Amino acid sequence: MKKSKLILAAVLGLALAMGASAKTFITIGSGGTTGTYYPTAVGIAKIINENLPDVKANAISTGGSVYNAGAIQTGDLQMTMIQNDIAYYAFNGIVVEKFIGKPADKLRGMATIYPEPVHVFARKDSGITSIADFKGKKVYVGDIGSGVEQNAKQVLEAYGLTFDDLGTAVRGKPKQAAQLLQDGRIDAMFYTAGVGSSAIAQAALTTDIVFLPIEFAKIDFLKKKYPFYAEIIIPAGSYKGQDKPFQTVAVKATLAASADLSADVVYQIAKLVFKDKVDQFKAIKPVIAQHFSVEKALDGMPIPLHKGAAKFYQEEGIAIPDAAKPID
Repeated sequence: MKKSKLILAAVLGLALAMGASAKTFITIGSGGTTGTYYPTAVGIAKIINENLPDVKANAISTGGSVYNAGAIQTGDLQMTMIQNDIAYYAFNGIVVEKFIGKPADKLRGMATIYPEPVHVFARKDSGITSIADFKGKKVYVGDIGSGVEQNAKQVLEAYGLTFDDLGTAVRGKPKQAAQLLQDGRIDAMFYTAGVGSSAIAQAALTTDIVFLPIEFAKIDFLKKKYPFYAEIIIPAGSYKGQDKPFQTVAVKATLAASADLSADVVYQIAKLVFKDKVDQFKAIKPVIAQHFSVEKALDGMPIPLHKGAAKFYQEEGIAIPDAAKPID
């Protein structure tokens, strides 16, 4: 009897161990805690954890899109929020130095979610009235390894400037940059985020700032050289003290996954987040409610879809663009 109990305990222990190992653990990368990526990732993780018992998801704050693409490749992340331009550069091993010759070819698309305008703004007392005035100024250009960093570099390029032309190219988290702007320790900021980002709202609430439009000729330059950019108008009143609209360029916030994730898990997540619980997904942030629909979820998708996501879109009757066709 004692031997039988020991055998039964061993069998039960093995079964429990096998059950535990069957659970899929997913870390979702985002960006700074004051941006829109972080609450979006947290919201997605919450939906997954509440509805898929065999999947455990955790969202973390990161340095941004460039870091996230690299972390997908190394296996430190299994899903991530990422700018569509950075996803394209990373997957193809171009433009961004980190990926030249070392592509993040494990990146797979799941959905484009909302446009992310490039916000450029300065303290009113800085004397800056145009991006052309940034020469010699202290300007926040995004965290190291972020999509903001690339956007800042490209917008400055349109004005014939580089980071070396700035008085100081300031790095760090957006929340820290907003505080530096408030304290007068920097003159201006680049920040790529959905309209209503808390970091930008914080800066506008605490400091007299001026939003700097990107002139139409510069927008044309950016759209021709960098095809991910689209022109967008930020409506008046989006931030305190912003009494008129201004034009800028935007990229797309994109949800991506690792090719190493099983097709079944990604299919379940896509169906859950983008269909069964889409109202909960849209409730995460107003910008998602305003812009996301499954019918438009592949607009601007620049990398191959994960085969699990592709199955979901095929079931929904959504045509998959050539650039997004799965490759495995």
